[in-house]
Amino acid sequence: METGQADTYRVIENGGEGLYTEKRSRFLSFAHYVADEAAAKNWVAVYKKRFFDARHVCYAYALGNHGERTRTNDDGEPGGTAGRPILGQIHSFGVTYTLVVVVRYFGGVKLGTGGLTVAYKEAAAAALANSTIDERLITEELTVAVPYTLMDTALRLIREFQTDVMRREYTDTENILTLSVRKAEYDALRAHLGRLYPIRFIEQAGQPIEE
Repeated sequence: METGQADTYRVIENGGEGLYTEKRSRFLSFAHYVADEAAAKNWVAVYKKRFFDARHVCYAYALGNHGERTRTNDDGEPGGTAGRPILGQIHSFGVTYTLVVVVRYFGGVKLGTGGLTVAYKEAAAAALANSTIDERLITEELTVAVPYTLMDTALRLIREFQTDVMRREYTDTENILTLSVRKAEYDALRAHLGRLYPIRFIEQAGQPIEE
């Protein structure tokens, strides 16, 4: 069924690692799925502890279904030369709920701001390229009470919209179905079900959920 709306997002399913070298400096990179800011901070702490002898542990992350919440950290590198190019690669790969950490071991030769920007960009890209990326739907919940006499009709319609029944409860006269509806099709499905009088809607759409 055509939706005509962007209701998917891409995340890392299996994290990847990368390595970039420039003038004896080594840039070790790691990409991870992170559900929230706390998870991102935990991973950064892990790498700071693991690579305690490194000169810099820089990172960037994007959160939200559209990657709208971001943060970058240069960890002592010149401003904008580390976190920003790392974030640029996260956006370039079109992923969200994603953290990329790049650890630098200084090789004794300064790279300059241009060289640093390229190095952090390439290191981040390597980790992301070695990750497995998955596409997920943005969905919303819809709960309806369906009389037993209308169950077959309602279920056919639900299947037509490729909607999942998450929970089902039974009363003496009706089934109460909690549906996980693709966001782009929520209004259309609700309108179609609403024509099957006396179906009742128990609640309005909740917050978007991950599928």
